[in-house]
Amino acid sequence: MSATEADAPRPNGLHLLDVIIVSANGGRELLRTCLTSLEASPPSLASMRVHVVDNGSTDGTVEMVHRNFPWVECEALGRNAGFAAANNRAISRTNGDLVLLLNPDTEVLGGALDRCIDLMDQHADAGVIGCRLVRPDGTFDHAAKRSFPTMTGAIGHFVGVGRKLSRGPLAQYRAPGVDELQSSPVDAVNGAFMLVRRAAITEVGLLDEAYWMYAEDLDWCYRFHQKGWAVWYEGSATVVHVKGALSKVGHHRPLRSNYAFHRAMGRFYRKHLSGDHPLLDACVYVAIGAKFLLSATRSSIIRRAIR
Repeated sequence: MSATEADAPRPNGLHLLDVIIVSANGGRELLRTCLTSLEASPPSLASMRVHVVDNGSTDGTVEMVHRNFPWVECEALGRNAGFAAANNRAISRTNGDLVLLLNPDTEVLGGALDRCIDLMDQHADAGVIGCRLVRPDGTFDHAAKRSFPTMTGAIGHFVGVGRKLSRGPLAQYRAPGVDELQSSPVDAVNGAFMLVRRAAITEVGLLDEAYWMYAEDLDWCYRFHQKGWAVWYEGSATVVHVKGALSKVGHHRPLRSNYAFHRAMGRFYRKHLSGDHPLLDACVYVAIGAKFLLSATRSSIIRRAIR
């Protein structure tokens, strides 16, 4: 795709799709793969414009984009502003009918964009659509579809029991009632791939920038539901997701990411679920704090052991 093709006026009846990718340090080759997949599998139901917002990388990402993908608009922020703030910057500067938030550690497979755009056309109340995410080995990433956490579901998920179950209250967070190949409304989808209707963003608002990383997608989906917009999961559209490629060292988060993860958990609970039972709220915050200390200590020990 050339710069001329990317900026060409859209034919009558086609959507204008703004794809927004937020890159960060260490993700240059992942972003290269992502942009190559978009170039190889563009949508036929939309005129696509691609925007990269670089969160202060020092690995040559910006130079790579300018050199190898001249049809991509790339903005270097010079600092890590966080996932929500960087996406909001691009959303505010674009005007497409549809906006796709896409992680740089993804690879879009053929037909995925058209299937999700078609679903958006079929359901006028759809504000957000997510797709089937798979790991590089082909296994399903269960974070592609989620339910808003209940107390039991959250406990089951974070102690690991719910991740091993296919159904039941402990597996609730993973939306077990929706099959991975199904097309269905869900509570939430994953921020690695979120196709969003511009009209819905206008009503709901931008991502909450108080989330530096993690849970901003869950929070956004919750707010779409509050305004009456549906969130859909489309299992017939598949995207490869190298999960956690930029936020983890091996399988363990660095301290800053670990803190951001648990802080996001606390913020989501405080913002949307707390208030009716102060004692329960206190117990939740203590549990989140304890989990952070345990997780940070374990990650530190393991990282030292493998050095």
